[in-house]
Amino acid sequence: MIRPLVTHPDSRLRLPSRPVARFDQSLRDLVADMVDTMHDADGIGLAAVQIGVHLQVAVMEVGDRPLRVLVNPQYDALGEPMTLEEGCLSLPGVRERSKTRVDWVRVRAMDLDGNPLEFEAEGLEAACVQHECDHIRGRLYIDHLSAVRRQRLLRRYEAGRRR
Repeated sequence: MIRPLVTHPDSRLRLPSRPVARFDQSLRDLVADMVDTMHDADGIGLAAVQIGVHLQVAVMEVGDRPLRVLVNPQYDALGEPMTLEEGCLSLPGVRERSKTRVDWVRVRAMDLDGNPLEFEAEGLEAACVQHECDHIRGRLYIDHLSAVRRQRLLRRYEAGRRR
């Protein structure tokens, strides 16, 4: 089921999410809805908070990589900063080029059954992991920008919303 996206400036995006403790059918249903919503919005990643659920869950499907479901994810930055044009389904219509993400991360999470999951991600997939983990912590990618660049982007965003 496709759920409505929570968009900026909704204060729910700023609340940290709770760890998942129950790996049951309701978690499976949430993840299915997240995947449907991400695909409908032509996204490559989505955190549960972006559909108003404050649980540490993210889904990602980057390029030809398999769909990843990350429950209670964490990562270690292993690489170097990379230039990236970043956008967000919660700030539709605007993107910003920056060097705020590293190009290589080691990810630790759980799968839908509560089993440990560990992998390394590079490039855009690494950036997506960092982006979704930020959402889980109540942060947005614009928080990594300078105040001037953030204000410029938010003006463009507001102008697009008024149209």
